[in-house]
Amino acid sequence: MTATAAPVGRRSLLPADPVLRRLAVMTGVNTVGNGLYYSVSALYFTRQVGLSAAQLAIGLGAAGVAGMLAGVPFGRLADKVGHRRLLYVLGPLQGAAVLGYVFVHGFVPFVAAIVAATVLERGAIVVRSALIAHVLPAEDQVRSRALLRSVMNAGLMLGGAGAVLALQEDSHWAYATVLALDAVSFAATSLLLRGLPDAPVSAGERARKERPRTALADRRYLLVAGLHAVLELQFAMLEIGIPLWIADRTTAPRALVAVVAIVNSLSVVLFQVRAGRGVVDVRSAARACARGGVLLGAACLVYAAAGGRGTGTAVALVLAGILLHSLAELLTSAGGWTLSLDLADPAAHGEYQGVFMSGQAGSHVIGPLVVTATVLAHGVAGWAVLAGLLAAAGLAMPVAARRPPLPGRG
Repeated sequence: MTATAAPVGRRSLLPADPVLRRLAVMTGVNTVGNGLYYSVSALYFTRQVGLSAAQLAIGLGAAGVAGMLAGVPFGRLADKVGHRRLLYVLGPLQGAAVLGYVFVHGFVPFVAAIVAATVLERGAIVVRSALIAHVLPAEDQVRSRALLRSVMNAGLMLGGAGAVLALQEDSHWAYATVLALDAVSFAATSLLLRGLPDAPVSAGERARKERPRTALADRRYLLVAGLHAVLELQFAMLEIGIPLWIADRTTAPRALVAVVAIVNSLSVVLFQVRAGRGVVDVRSAARACARGGVLLGAACLVYAAAGGRGTGTAVALVLAGILLHSLAELLTSAGGWTLSLDLADPAAHGEYQGVFMSGQAGSHVIGPLVVTATVLAHGVAGWAVLAGLLAAAGLAMPVAARRPPLPGRG
């Protein structure tokens, strides 16, 4: 354990290490802005821009696909020009893209705007992850990323609370104010980059000449990334499957949807650092994903059992399910970070992170379709299929991670 590990986990609100402290502040600023935007975006585009629900869904789907394809190109570019240098450019561009929503009128301009903004967002996420891999000590990566994820969830919650006034006002100027604040958060995040070191591009280029393979040719890494993408279906369950299951298939009050979201967010804020303590290498990370997959499968079966029960029983089962679900999320997140970093070529962290996060983005695109085709279409049987899929993906992870590395890899 490093000298800064204890402050990161328990003793102070901000870590003692100056680099991690700067990253935590950046994450907080960025995610407060994101929380503001996510809370108002659907109502803004439907009530102010005038889009139908179908048009909004089509635009979001197109943006999701474009964002999924953006990861590897942005990662490769970051490896060539420098991660911090590229983020200096992406921050202002993201701010401008968000401000552009204020001037959007009609479906086609909306699609163009949201595709551009999503491509920039996914690119920035990949580049930030690669930068973190370079500027933080390898032995403290999981703990540090756990702290950053806790900060991220706290920021999203704070931003969502801050959007209440705009939602109540429900006017163009109120939503435009929220968009402007989100744009300011991107500018502030770029300014905070000044306190961070950059990755040594020249060293990375020299190592790359010695090991010319790319992430897209690394079959072990692709398999691990694919299995983790399956585990990422848990977020479509949270966003779509559970709310609609509660509302349409159980006798539980609809207010339980909000309780579920709060329990999940607080679990991440309070326990993500602790959940990552035992994840120290590829083997323990793969085991964490295996346990997480099994817990997700169990959560699916508990959610299914809530259907058709009395109100009290349904509420108790849903709450039990979200506790299992949240624990699984903590484990699969911690395991995923370590696998994405420790199985990567250190000379090409940007490209490797691009591949791993493209898998996550792809899961977020198809997740709603998978949940709809299973849970919402077939009820209890659909939950059982989803449970089997998640458990199988988790249990396959230790086998996939043990595959022999490609020639030239450690």
